[in-house]
Order: sequence, then structure tokens, then C-alpha cells
Amino acid sequence: MESGQQSEPSSQACSGPIDLSKAGSLDINLELSSSSSSLSTFSPIHAIASHSRRTLSSALGPRPREMEPRTVIPIDKNWEFKQADKEDSEYLPVGQFPTNVHLDLLAHKLIPDPYIGKNELDVQWVGEAVWVYKTSFPSPAIGNSAKAILAFDGLDTFATVVLNGKTILETDNMFIPERVDVTADLIKDGGENELVITFDSAYLRGWKLVEKNPDHKWGCWNGDNSRLAVRKTQYHWGWDWGPALLTCGPWRPINLEVYESRISDLWCDIDVDKSLKSATVKTYASVEGKASKVKFDISLHGTSVVGQVTDAGSGATFTISDPELWYPVRYGKQPLYTVTAVLEEDGKEIDSVSKKIGLRKAELVQRPLIGEPGTSFFFEVNGIPIFCGGSDWIPADNFIPRISKERYYDWVKLVADGNQFMIRVWGGGIYEEQAFYDACDELGILVWQDFMFGCGNYPAWTELLGSIKREAEENIKLLRHHPSIVIFAGNNEDYQYAESVDLTWDQSNKDAESWLKTDFPARYIYEKILPDACRELCPSVYYHPGSPWGGVDTRDPTVGDIHQWNVWHGSQEKYQNFDKLVGRFVSEFGMEAFPSVKTIDAYLPLGKDDPDRYPQSSTVDFHNKADGHERRIALYLVENMRYAPDPLEQFVYCTQLMQAECLASAYRLWKRQWKGPGREYCAGALVWQINDCWPVTSWAICDYYLRPKHAYFTVKREMAPLSVGMTRREHRHPRNKYTRIDVDTKVQIEIWGSNLSLEDVTVDCMVKAWDVETGRLTYSKTVNEEPLVLPKNQSTEIAAFDVPVPDKSLGVDESRTVVAAYLIRCDDGAQVARYVNWPEPLKYVHLAKPAWLIAEMSADCAAVRLYADVPVKGVALECEDDAVRFEDNLVDIVPGEVVTVKVRGAGKSSVIMTRFLGMV
Repeated sequence: MESGQQSEPSSQACSGPIDLSKAGSLDINLELSSSSSSLSTFSPIHAIASHSRRTLSSALGPRPREMEPRTVIPIDKNWEFKQADKEDSEYLPVGQFPTNVHLDLLAHKLIPDPYIGKNELDVQWVGEAVWVYKTSFPSPAIGNSAKAILAFDGLDTFATVVLNGKTILETDNMFIPERVDVTADLIKDGGENELVITFDSAYLRGWKLVEKNPDHKWGCWNGDNSRLAVRKTQYHWGWDWGPALLTCGPWRPINLEVYESRISDLWCDIDVDKSLKSATVKTYASVEGKASKVKFDISLHGTSVVGQVTDAGSGATFTISDPELWYPVRYGKQPLYTVTAVLEEDGKEIDSVSKKIGLRKAELVQRPLIGEPGTSFFFEVNGIPIFCGGSDWIPADNFIPRISKERYYDWVKLVADGNQFMIRVWGGGIYEEQAFYDACDELGILVWQDFMFGCGNYPAWTELLGSIKREAEENIKLLRHHPSIVIFAGNNEDYQYAESVDLTWDQSNKDAESWLKTDFPARYIYEKILPDACRELCPSVYYHPGSPWGGVDTRDPTVGDIHQWNVWHGSQEKYQNFDKLVGRFVSEFGMEAFPSVKTIDAYLPLGKDDPDRYPQSSTVDFHNKADGHERRIALYLVENMRYAPDPLEQFVYCTQLMQAECLASAYRLWKRQWKGPGREYCAGALVWQINDCWPVTSWAICDYYLRPKHAYFTVKREMAPLSVGMTRREHRHPRNKYTRIDVDTKVQIEIWGSNLSLEDVTVDCMVKAWDVETGRLTYSKTVNEEPLVLPKNQSTEIAAFDVPVPDKSLGVDESRTVVAAYLIRCDDGAQVARYVNWPEPLKYVHLAKPAWLIAEMSADCAAVRLYADVPVKGVALECEDDAVRFEDNLVDIVPGEVVTVKVRGAGKSSVIMTRFLGMV
């Protein structure tokens, strides 16, 4: 029942036998009863009704009123806002709706753009003020049996809602949609109603709650402790990639609903048979009110497949033979069935709800492995094991209401086009908008969905637990129909935080109530409240207590998932050693890089003419929120390549090259561990992160403006259906126990192929080598004697041998030998994979400047051809025109080969430029 909901009116449809001797006192809805029952056989009532309806009407009174359909009136006009705690503040029109206070202040130029320069500092006062929003709307016609409900899809966060002078709602959770019965509170006869919503400071309210609960062991990474007490998106407090912008407002739609009966929820429990030949779809429609029938229909491509009419309150079970199954991108199509529930009374449509669903069998497989400890952790969809290369996702803006449906689609399309299979919705953001999940459904991107807890020790007082329970239930209901969602996870790194400060966490203690009495009470949330809600409302989707989670602790690489931050954070390992840092599923890892120079120019107050337009400037530093970022970027740069801070363009390029090499190394080495059935030693790699929420230097592989960094392309190549991997290792063998000089040293290359397709592929592996300083070809050979079969959906070792050098006496040794491997498909001679391996670290290599490096546009402007006279590392294609988009980038060029890069949006006048390592 909604808050303040009134009891149902007494005038309802009759049912059951009627005694005509009492006809004079019958309810006026007799006719509804007659038509809603099966009357195919003769009955006295039917006979009288058919023979003389006027006679009955005379005896019983006026003809009964029909139930009216539900109407939904958006309350999105005439909104105004002002600062409530400032005397001279005046109401101003909002800039959009839904909205938040920063957007409205920006629309009136009352604050500077916090994304420009250091303006973030100048708008901090906004988050500590009280803001009020108001509007007016006319009262709709409301029948005697109907009710009026104000539905608030999202209020951020501490809101007091007043309608016509009466407080009707107080909220303290941004993530819970609220519904309030206002039938008795609306002005009658079409009068104007005043709706006023006051938003208190979440920041200050959070600190008051912290002070009110001194016994809790408060602590967190990022932001401050006040965020832990508030059910509001946590990144608004600032994170190590985002600004502190504590906004508020009506961030999701507000509607006025008028109805006598409605469908309050529609969902399906889907079971695809193991044979994949049939699917059982159990449909449920929760009904409020007295409407008597629900008509279910499931359609595909606009054509009805199955349907059934049931009594309201009951469900329907359908079996669909030979269903069109939903698959992840590249493994099949993404057909979406439409399930519709129509609520009817007396043959009249009262309400309807439709949702898109996908029929698929998705499982998380955790089973013993062959030859290694622990268990697997891989997702299987319709019987296909998936190596889940992908990304982590944060909200795409600090001001969520301005993220359009189109922008969500563009982001997810970028993921799909980048050969990624999975996106993880991180637990410090929001339960995303439907447009995000719709795009994932449509494009075949699997979703790992965190609940909204991150990097801290959350409290668990009784009222807060109740709010969290509601939050979980409401959001599971909103999300559970999406076929893309294959896992729910309880939090982001909260168990890891608990370990870091030695909170009480005894995995052997299964007494849930006792957890509330420890200094880690949030365990009750992650292992009791959330799994209970998932089990009840969405049992077919796996629930994982947290990320990372598994094994003896959160760092156990043999069970569950890990966050691998020993590159960048932690022990700051060399990224060439990612193979030693593997886990069963790596759900976070990353490396920072500067964004596009265009993005830097966009946030500098004076753009290209800004005096702070250099890498170490205070403004550029301000747009990197990671602790110690200067030292860490410098560390990984200085370990790997020669670079200089000037010019800015080349420095940005070097950071992006470094990030690209790092992340590609991780994908390449971890995917090598995807070795087939029973040997799924690593089954996923989700890079932190795909996106940014503002223009910033961060771990993102695409910046705030959807401009890909170079790592986007190296990851795309590593996740291609077919790829070839290579690494070189130094093997040292002393000839006796104590010697330092009698040591046999070999430098070997190891080559493997990764086939993520579902067909075996027969190839030859061609290996070539060049002298990096002269460009001379020193080796060319097919290394397999017989045709090489790369089995489907796994990686296969191909060869291991010494780095081919022509003659060490001539000074051409391993340190100046570049080696390339090519996979050539046997049936048609097509080159299907390519990788160039360089001596490392690159800073030691004497890179030759090319006498010529050609980048020529094709006649139809659809491709760029690249070739050079010497090996060139990391050739980047650039164009000032943002409309020109390259489908690949940052490619290594070797003599005698032409690399073709497809391009979109180019024309005859487009100017294509190149940049490469060592050019300045």
C-alpha cells in the first residue's frame, strides 16, 4: 500500500450467484459481474439480462459506471528552484527536468562550469546549502472509485515533499522510487496544486548521522566518512578520478497517476532448456485494484508468439519451442521478445505494461580445474563459455540527468565495437538508467551489476537496514528483466577495506545476527539482505557477495574474482609481469593516461592559449584526482620509454602509449590462460575503466567526450576473434654453483594463438625479424611444419625458440631485434592475426627515425595505408576534425608491410597526421 493510501471504495464488481428476490438492494455493478463470468450456459440472470436489460436497470438503479483506464500525467512543467536558506533568493525556472541544482545554477550562469579549470573549488558551497523546488499543476478528474498517486522515481536525497501545504513524504534514499496517495490532498474541481520539495544538504546530514553513531568504526577510501551514512551515489563525494560535487534535486521523473486499478509490476522467470530447443517463460503481473483479467502476450519482431488471458493476480506459463536465443555480441544475435500484460475489466483495457526480454541460459561456472588449485570462474551463455574481456563502468557524468539516451547508447556501442563482452556497473555509482541496460541488451554486452556500496565500512542501524532492503528490492524489480545482467555483486572492495583495517570478518561464522554486533556490521547487508532479495526476486541471476570476493581472502587468485592493483597501486610491479599477477577472473586492473589534447584544451580556461597548458601545471594536476599520480605516471614512463614533458602533444602520446602497452599486455597474457574445458585458468579481464564522469586524466580508456585513448585500440586488437600473442623471456643458467661470469643466457620468444571464435581454425604461423636500427630483414620462416589447428574458444601454444639474430659478432643481438608473428589461414591464405614484439624496455632501444613514413588516404577516403622503411613503434593517426574516426590506431609498422586502417567521416580535405615513439 502506498504511503497514505486510502481503503478501497465499497462499490466493486459482484461475483457468484445472485438472489433475484433481493434485486432491489444489489450493488449497481451487477452487469459487470455478469460479463466477467463465463455465461455460455443458460442461467436466469443471463436470460433476464438478454431479454430486458431496461427492466433490470429499473430494478437496480442507474447503469454501472465503467472502470476508467489508468492515466499518467508527467509533472515536468513550470518547475522553479531557489536556495532555501538564503533570504534574498528568488525562484528561477529550471533548465531541464528531471534535473539537479548544479544544472539549474549553470543554466542561469550563477555558478561557473565546475569542469573548467579549478572551478570545482568555487562551487563547493552548493553542496552545503538547502535547495527548494516547486511547481503547480491542475487537478485531473478523479472518479469516485479512483485514486491519485504522485510517483517520484528518484529524489536526491534528503527531500521533504509538501503538497498544498501538507507534508506528504520525507525521503533519505536517492535510490528508492516513492509513491504517495494524494487523492484527498488535491485541490478539487480542476484547481491548481502547489508541489514543493525541499532538499537538505546530504553532506551535512551525513556528518550528523556519523556523530549520532559514535560506536561504529567509521572509515573509507575516497570521499569522507559522511558518505557511508547516506544512501546517495557515493562518487558525488569525490573519487580518485572524479570531482566532489554534492548535488541534489528531482533527478528522475515525477508523475501523477490516476487509476482504479493498475499493473504494479511485470516480470518473467525464464528457463531455457539445456538442449536450447525450448524455453519456459513464467509471466507474473502484480495488480493493484479490482480489475479482474490480465492478458499476457509474448511477441517477436512484432508478431505474437504466445498469449493467454488469466485472472488478475495469477500468472501464466508459456513454453516456446525453438526459441530465438539471446547471445553476447559476436556469438549470435540479440533478439528481444516483447512481453506485454494488459489489465482488463469488462473487456476494456485498464492498464498495460511491456518489457523487452531475452531468452538465454546464463550460468556462472565454478568447478575444479585440471592441474591448478581452486576453481574456475567463468560465464557460460547458451552453453558457450565466454572469456569476458571488458571494462568497468562509472556514471558518465557527475550530473546524471543530462546523460541522454543517445549518449548511453554511444558509450555501450563503443564497448561493443571495441571487441569487449562485459561491462561492470561499479558500486559507487548508481543503478543505471534503463537506457543503459537497453543498449547492453540490444548490443549483446553482458552486465556485472554491483549494489551501491563501495570502499568503506558501512553502518547498519535498524532504520538504515530497512531502507537498504527496500532499495535492493525496488532496484532488482527495475532491472531483472534485462537479459544482459548475468551477476549481482554486493559491493565494491568493502571486504578488501575490512581486511586493510583488520575488521572482524570470520568466514566460518555463519550466524548472521551476530555480524551486526561486530565492527563489520555491513557483512549482514552483503550476506543476508542482498542475497535474500536476489533469491526472492531474481533467483536465476547469480549473487556474489562482493567484488573482489573468493578464497581465503580477497587477494586469493585461485577462487572468485580479484582486483589486481599491484600495477599502479600496491607493489607497483612492472606491467610486463602481468602473467604472474593473474587470477581466475580479474574484475579490476588499470593504468592511467592523459586524455586527448583536445579534451585538455576544453578544460583549460583559455584553451590552447592557457599559460597552464603543460603537463605539470597546477590546472592539469587538478584534473587528476589520483593520490600520487605524478610519481606513478613518471615511474611507469621512466621505466619504459624516453619521453619529455614538451611538447604537450608528445607527452600525452607517451602516456597513452604506455597505458596501451600495459593494458594490452594484461589482456594478452591473461587470455593465454584461457586454455579450454577444465583449464579456464583465467576467464575474464575487466579494465578499470571504460569511461570518465568529467574531463580528467584517469585510468579510463575513453575520455569524457567519448574520445578513445590509444589503449582502446590495443585492447580491441587483443580481444579480436583471432589473435596471436608473443612474449620474450631471458633464461639464465649458471654453469656452477657460485659463478657470476660462467652463465649461459638465452632470450627466447614464446608464441601462442587465441581463438575466441566457435570454429576451429587451421593456420600457418609466419615469423619475421628485423634489425631495429637499419630495418634489414634478418629472419623469415613458417615455424610450424604441419598446418596448425587452433581449437575453438581457447588459446593454444604454438612455438618457443631463441630470438632469431643473424650474427651477434655484427652487433645485431636480441636487444636490437624486432620480431613479428603472423597467422595465415590455410584455406585462403588470408592474414588473420598479427603482433609485433619489441625488445624491452623500449627506452633502451635505439629507434631509427624513418626516412619515410607514409600515411596515404584511399581514393574513397575509407581507409589509410601505412608503411615505412624501418620498424616504427606505435604509429598514431591523428586528425583535428572530431568527425574523422579511426577503427584502429597505435599500430607498429615494419618494413615490407602495408597496414590498412579503416576510417569513417573523412573527406578529400581531411588532413591525417602521424605521431610515433622517438619522433621528438
